[in-house]
Amino acid sequence: MQYLSKFKQFIVLVCLMFVIQNMNAQTTSLKLQSTAVPFMMISPDARSGGMGNLSLGMTPEANDLFGNNAKLPYLSERQGFLINYTPWLKDLGLSDVYLASAGYYKKLNDQSAINSSLRFFSLGNIDFTDESGLTTLPSQKPSEFSYDIGYSLLLNDKLSIGATLRYIYSKLVQGSFGSTAINYKAGSTAAADISMFYKQNPDLNGFHAGLLLSNLGGKISYSNETKNKYFIPANIGLGLGYLNKFDYDNSLEFGVDINRLMVPASPDNTSTESVNQYFTQSVINSYFNSFSTQYGMPFSESLKASVGLEYNYTNRFYLRGGYYMDNNKSLGNMQYFTLGTSFQYQQSKFNISYLVPSGGGLTKNPLSNTLRFGSIFFF
Repeated sequence: MQYLSKFKQFIVLVCLMFVIQNMNAQTTSLKLQSTAVPFMMISPDARSGGMGNLSLGMTPEANDLFGNNAKLPYLSERQGFLINYTPWLKDLGLSDVYLASAGYYKKLNDQSAINSSLRFFSLGNIDFTDESGLTTLPSQKPSEFSYDIGYSLLLNDKLSIGATLRYIYSKLVQGSFGSTAINYKAGSTAAADISMFYKQNPDLNGFHAGLLLSNLGGKISYSNETKNKYFIPANIGLGLGYLNKFDYDNSLEFGVDINRLMVPASPDNTSTESVNQYFTQSVINSYFNSFSTQYGMPFSESLKASVGLEYNYTNRFYLRGGYYMDNNKSLGNMQYFTLGTSFQYQQSKFNISYLVPSGGGLTKNPLSNTLRFGSIFFF
């Protein structure tokens, strides 16, 4: 139990790295691409989780309200409610770290739809001590959530667009610790998503594509030192899919997503001037600067890729597989395979996905044996 408590403290310290790090005191050059609220980069739904987090250009599903909501007007069901649950870092023995989400969509007519969703990320109960490790401080329960409202519209029989407004709240630690004068507090900000979806044919057979600009919003501050505010994980993603309908009952779909964070990396030069320039960037400038030589990541480390496939039998039974690859060393350099399935019974659909174990010992993937569960209830 003591090990788990210390490990959870480590998780929170990682989340707070961008808050408590003193960049002026660094003696070596290290380019890091750190963001606030990293839980916004976790795929919340089990369908996507079964295909290596693939979703942007695949055929529409209710869970698209968490991402490319431009696809919602193509759904055949008029409205639906959905819930998802993902235990996080389960293979490390943690039982109270998880991501839970819920959403609702309603088609206003054949051309438009509205949606709303909530994501909640819990880091469990964490015990703190002072610098000596001898005095126990009050325990805390770090948590974060986001709430979305969205609208999507068909422009013609092949192209649709969507927009989402988002409120993000992040409570990692609160109060002062030890001799420091910094008073930590919860942070919050607003953001927006813009999405598009294209389909080649009315029945979705053939090619389709999706584009998503997500988490375009303000910075977050976690302390009374408001000089330094931290970027949220703005992202640009492009997805391509191809659906082959063998006959009336059987189809197979392939897809690939490419994502890139539009967040500037910390400068190689750790002088006071460089650090100040990093923090004083405007949000708009930071998007463009993330592609620059000074603040951009090397091309080989800047992209995240998802590839996957889905077999569909009579729109009632599905089998999925996928692979996810992220070469960004500052964000964990994660690579893993996934499997998934789902079945629909009457007006309910149930999804489950599994992250295949990989590595061993020190190289073991901490996300191994991760399960995602989801249910959709249509009306």
